[in-house]
Amino acid sequence: MARTFLTLDEFLAELEVPRSTFFRWKALGQAPKTYKLPNRSIRIRRTDYDAWLSSREEPQAA
Repeated sequence: MARTFLTLDEFLAELEVPRSTFFRWKALGQAPKTYKLPNRSIRIRRTDYDAWLSSREEPQAA
């Protein structure tokens, strides 16, 4: 069964981007929706990640 939430490290590993890139995207409003837990760790709901990634798909070249 797939996990409902990704940790920030899992998100970064899937996209192969550095942490600084994620926080730049977040500051620019271009990152997926995040959830901050009481211990200050960040989680990203898998469905939010999938929708965010799909919204960045480029059209096929003609």
